[in-house]
Amino acid sequence: MYTSGFMSNTSPFSLEGKTALIAGASRGIGLAIAKEIASAGAHTILAARSAGKLKQEVDALLAGGHSAEARVLDVSANGKVDEACKDMPTPDILINVAGTNIRKRFEEYTPEEYNLILQTNLHGIVRLTQVLGQRMVERGAGGKIVMIGSLTSLIAFPFLSPYAITKSGLWGLTRVLAAEWGKYNIQVNCIAPGFIETDLNREMWKPQFMRDWLRSGQANPRLGTPEDIAPLAVFLSSRGSDYVTGQCIAVDGGFTTTGIWPFEPGK
Repeated sequence: MYTSGFMSNTSPFSLEGKTALIAGASRGIGLAIAKEIASAGAHTILAARSAGKLKQEVDALLAGGHSAEARVLDVSANGKVDEACKDMPTPDILINVAGTNIRKRFEEYTPEEYNLILQTNLHGIVRLTQVLGQRMVERGAGGKIVMIGSLTSLIAFPFLSPYAITKSGLWGLTRVLAAEWGKYNIQVNCIAPGFIETDLNREMWKPQFMRDWLRSGQANPRLGTPEDIAPLAVFLSSRGSDYVTGQCIAVDGGFTTTGIWPFEPGK
């Protein structure tokens, strides 16, 4: 039974007794979140297209004494999402991480590239949330939904136009669902990761000038890791966040809120 408040002997951040589905859990941020969610006590469903990789990760979690299972989920077509959801248990926690990216000048994107990014990052996630969110509503036991957005949910960078459309869309959806589903005790929030090194951007960060640029303009001068994102996902999945909804929280080393300059007093 989903409860709110803190009248409990367990930690407000414990996920014991909960079932969590992480969509896009085979690598990077999704995998890091899945590991932390499992460590917090939830039965964790790792979902992605890569069945072999998922099995390896689930086996490792089981060997560590956690509760986990793998489910094949392909968000690249809504029909595939519907098929995967047919025998999917209704989760207490849904975390939407799945995504892809192609960096180009706006005028150079092909229709195929545009459609791939929109379907994978937005349309498939929307359909998954629609199906499983409706079940959460009908079950009447509350729930948690966490979208993984991006800095492009909040600010703009060049050469990311379709990606920015999708991540801005997830932030908009977060606010609307928070408004619609709050009365059902379902909290919906968005995490905006900053510059997190993953397989999607590792090549971009190899040149030294990129690292130097980051160090010169960000309060915390290092690149982030997927493990920097996971603890916030656990918090937003727990009853500790029962009065937090409709928020987009940046985990970005201060990039969106601070500025660095070379001036120092007395020099």
